[in-house]
Amino acid sequence: MKRISRFFLAAIFVSGICGISLAADDLVKPDHPQHYVVKKGDTLWDIAGMYLYKPWLWPEIWHVNPQIKNPHLIYPGDELEMVYINGKPQLRVANRGRVKLSPRIRRNKLAAAIPAIPIDAIAPFLTRPLVVGKDELDHKPYLVAFADEHIAAGAGQKIYVREIPNWEHKKFDILRAGPAYKDGDTGEILGYEALLTGIGTLKRVGDPATVYLDATMREVLVGDRLVPATEGVLATDFQPHAPAGEVNGNIIAMVEGLKEIGQYSIVVLDRGLRDGVDPGTVFQVNNRGETIPDNVARKARSLVADVAEYTYDDTLTHTVEGNGWEEKPRWETVTLPDEPAGLLMVFRSFDRVSYGVVLHAKRAMHVGDRIVNP
Repeated sequence: MKRISRFFLAAIFVSGICGISLAADDLVKPDHPQHYVVKKGDTLWDIAGMYLYKPWLWPEIWHVNPQIKNPHLIYPGDELEMVYINGKPQLRVANRGRVKLSPRIRRNKLAAAIPAIPIDAIAPFLTRPLVVGKDELDHKPYLVAFADEHIAAGAGQKIYVREIPNWEHKKFDILRAGPAYKDGDTGEILGYEALLTGIGTLKRVGDPATVYLDATMREVLVGDRLVPATEGVLATDFQPHAPAGEVNGNIIAMVEGLKEIGQYSIVVLDRGLRDGVDPGTVFQVNNRGETIPDNVARKARSLVADVAEYTYDDTLTHTVEGNGWEEKPRWETVTLPDEPAGLLMVFRSFDRVSYGVVLHAKRAMHVGDRIVNP
């Protein structure tokens, strides 16, 4: 995997990213620090959260100094200060810290800039396939047998594959179609999880071809499919932003299969490019309101004789005992309102689903929770 580019931080600082302007009282937290020295391990999102109610609105207050090379990037050691110009808040670099470079190891200074979000949390998901269509893998080369009469194989062992005719690609991801991703509202199948079972290197072309397993993530099985591994610089030039239009969707899966979702968890959403959801889109996550019995109504009704209650509706086509009365459920329920639980940002988008990372969690989240405009 090639080095992850840090240039994406610049995009987040560019003015006008949101196209809106808010009053200072609505934008800036009153208890923000007047000065802050950037530390190693900080992220842009964390720093913005010290100053703003909505961290993705950083460009509303960021002051770009055109006299500084790479003015959109900040580094450990930089001192930030908040000032007010004509009544409008501005956050700017008061003093530039020094980025220390080893005399023996050449380093790119841009790589020392703090990232917008924790890259380590999403790096494994930036290049490999995550979603496949129903028949998408059917025509890919597949594992037909293990070498040396093995019934399974691990890292360092050989597998035989039908068919890889040339050396166009040398590295392969070994995949298997996993559980279906379904729309949280309609149940429609949107795609299938692409389970990564292993990574291999082509050693001999042909039918069968020979592939060595470099690593295995789960049991590799006969029938698993091979697709060329993605190479190149990872796409990390995110521009955090609210959706262009209103979006209402659901968290439909959590990577690693855990039940509770917290900060930096990776989740799958049932909205994608078709719905205007692209990398950088920020969503608010709402816990679904629970449906509970109305115990007050239940207690009141317990004083009534144990008979069915009816409400009259002369438009009914189906009646009880032919006299226009509709039977009403005896015990009422009430659905509580959804409650805000945190924020996430999309980092990979497909046609109908997308992957996001939770950046702020103020309560536990779960598969089935709603995503809405922040």
